[in-house]
Amino acid sequence: MSRESKISGLCELGLYIKNFTVKKEDDYNGDDEKFAALLRKSEIENPWFTIENQKFALNQWADLLNEVNLNEWLSHYKAPLFPKRVGLILAGNIPMVGFHDVISVVLSNHIPIIKLSSKDKRMLPFLMDKWNEFSNGNVPYEIVERLESFDAVISTGSNNTARYLEYYFKDSLSIIRKNRTSVAVLKGDETDEELQLLAEDIFRYYGLGCRNVTRLFIPDDFVIDRIFENFLKFKEIINHNKYANNYEYNRAVYLLNQENFWDNNFVMLKEDEALFSPLSVINFSRYSTLDDVRDFIAVNEENIQAVVAKPELGFESIGLGEAQNPGLDTYADHVDTMKFLEVI
Repeated sequence: MSRESKISGLCELGLYIKNFTVKKEDDYNGDDEKFAALLRKSEIENPWFTIENQKFALNQWADLLNEVNLNEWLSHYKAPLFPKRVGLILAGNIPMVGFHDVISVVLSNHIPIIKLSSKDKRMLPFLMDKWNEFSNGNVPYEIVERLESFDAVISTGSNNTARYLEYYFKDSLSIIRKNRTSVAVLKGDETDEELQLLAEDIFRYYGLGCRNVTRLFIPDDFVIDRIFENFLKFKEIINHNKYANNYEYNRAVYLLNQENFWDNNFVMLKEDEALFSPLSVINFSRYSTLDDVRDFIAVNEENIQAVVAKPELGFESIGLGEAQNPGLDTYADHVDTMKFLEVI
């Protein structure tokens, strides 16, 4: 099947998703009801996958899946003539996190052999069925319990999982991804609106994604209260049972150890040099010069997915509020998946 036909079907899938997400429940047809039931079941099986966050992820993809975006992205790559079987071990930390790998494999004229995460096993099969339907049954893919008979592997998981998989697939062509997180650098003159955009970078998906900001750099004279004031849009996050459990546990640990932290009853700020922070906690440090920040980022480059900052600060960064809006040409761990798929 030609790449053009696959693109056409994927664009139709994008329209289908968009139409579903903008409909009111009273306007649902039978297929919409099936889609909505799938979202509800996903939330029951994995409470982190709230309906709101699932629809947010769906909307991000619906905006990307159009002919202009897809053709621009794919124009930089050649489609191999001979299809290969590419094993995909998908993560399940946020909704649809593995979808980019799947469409990359299909649009490279390869066949994805998909090992779903137990935390996210409903959405992708449904969407693949729809894509296949919109493409007249010509989108090849397999969903399996165990990877067998493959030519290459792409895996996303924790550092511990990655060590095991690097050994297991040592004789295979592979991309093995590890834990990453994101950081934000404040200039000090950010408006309230910009700080509210930063809150989206921190709290969307409860902070579980590699693009969520877990580490802040703020100027020496920055007033911490401004951060808390502009995070109030997300105050209801504490009503989520799993998030609240993390918050209460981490707060108790800090109190028991008599550690200093700032608290607004739904998130804590802790002055800590560590890149990764526990869920419900944001580590921060104050800086005198941006060179100190650059040094930190350079040392931790292999563990940082994205830097969020205003462009005038001079970092290779994305804008405030953009962490959860990656483009098609944004790759996990900064490894170009499509280049890999060109040469396997």
